[in-house]
Amino acid sequence: TRNGAISEWSLFPLCNILLLVCVLQMSWRPTYRSSKFRNVYGKVANREHCFEGIPITKNVHDNHFCAVNSKFLAIVTESAGGGSFIVIPVTQSGRIDPHHPKVCGHQGNVLDIKWNPFHENIIASCSEDSSVRIWEIPDGGLRRNMTEAILELYGHSRRVGLIEWHPTCNGILFSAGYDYKILIWNLEIGEPVKMIDCHTDVILCVSFNTEGSLLATTCKDKKLRVIEPRSGQVLQEANCKNHKVNRVVFLGNMKRLLTTGVSRWNTRQIALWDQEDLSMPIIEEEIDGLSGLLFPFYDADTHMLYLAGKGDGNIRYYEVTTEKPYLQYLMEFRSPAPQKGLGVMPKHGLDVGACEVFRFYKLVTLKGLIEPISMIVPRRSETYQEDIYPMTPGTEPALSADEWLSGINRGKLYVCLTAGPVLISLKEGYSRPNKLVFKAPVKEKKSVVVNGIDLLENVPPRTENELLRMFFRQQDELRRLKDELSQKDIKIRQLELELYWGIGQSLT
Repeated sequence: TRNGAISEWSLFPLCNILLLVCVLQMSWRPTYRSSKFRNVYGKVANREHCFEGIPITKNVHDNHFCAVNSKFLAIVTESAGGGSFIVIPVTQSGRIDPHHPKVCGHQGNVLDIKWNPFHENIIASCSEDSSVRIWEIPDGGLRRNMTEAILELYGHSRRVGLIEWHPTCNGILFSAGYDYKILIWNLEIGEPVKMIDCHTDVILCVSFNTEGSLLATTCKDKKLRVIEPRSGQVLQEANCKNHKVNRVVFLGNMKRLLTTGVSRWNTRQIALWDQEDLSMPIIEEEIDGLSGLLFPFYDADTHMLYLAGKGDGNIRYYEVTTEKPYLQYLMEFRSPAPQKGLGVMPKHGLDVGACEVFRFYKLVTLKGLIEPISMIVPRRSETYQEDIYPMTPGTEPALSADEWLSGINRGKLYVCLTAGPVLISLKEGYSRPNKLVFKAPVKEKKSVVVNGIDLLENVPPRTENELLRMFFRQQDELRRLKDELSQKDIKIRQLELELYWGIGQSLT
């Protein structure tokens, strides 16, 4: 210093000062992991590419009420006297005619709809009338109301709230009812072949792993289960006391599960689980204090997780990794309009040229509006981006129903030695026609026996719709029996007259 005093800093060697500066800088640096998806943004479609004038259902059931594939968009609609849904070609956007034809064969409200992943003209629906129905939509869409399904499946004793197609197998459909049972339907014969009855309350959600060999379920009994679907054996079970689970999704081949639910403080929460050990979650993270149900969507190709709340206007998205911190928050898409449900376009229906990695179809009930939202990775180059479009599942099944039921997890069509779906490349644009034809079996009315139990024998009505359906069925049966009885009376009288005439002829 100027007065010759020795500064205390002069005692520190220069290297120590530099080291101290580096440590301070590192302590203030944010813990951020570089990601090629950190700039993904949501882009709402122009008005002319939205779907307007659709009477979206006001049902409060916790489902999406929307299903979409590369050909059609299906939405459950509000209707009086039974349930219905509308099917629109995805290219026919704009204002929809209020008298547009509908699929209206159900006698109760439609609760869930799902497109067949291997036949894009086949859609399944379930309803409060305790039935599951399979419909075939003609190319170009409906020209008149469709009331006759190609297949009607009865086996549940109460309303059916969930349906799910098998991800790799052709002709296998799962349905979950309010009778606490999951039925596995073989559509090649039109009958249930397995029944999973390990749940003690209403099943809230079902999710398959990549090859369809495991099934994860959440239930109102606050338990998360991992089930081997062919045997019905519960492999893992978690009793979620601190985290009340609502929805579950498998995270691709990471051997992880992600659940959304509510914490003990009534805040919305997500939890990450090891599918082979559900004793404790790997991590739990609180999202916010809102009350709407949180829907998870996982993209196995980009390892991105999307969280959308029912009644919210925003969609959060994360990147999922196998190492800590496991969930890396990326960004949030915001919109003022609340969403009732969301449909998701399959990968082969995306716009690869625009670097679109995910597309939602958002239901806005108050406006009668379906709004496409594209999640886009900004890239300057106009060439094909192979790093964001790996090989992805297509519309070709890896297994037949009989092969999967016999215990096989891969088929002849799959080119790799590992189990899983048949993969395709999106580089040239996916336009290969599907040569498979769905043939509905001819069914005779008979008993449906699964695990030694006749599912259709002495089923008591549980709801008003079931009671009315049974009443009208009995009225039709009484009317038919009365007609048969009157015809038999007429036949008896004819025979009596012939007998009297014959006796009179013999006497003369």
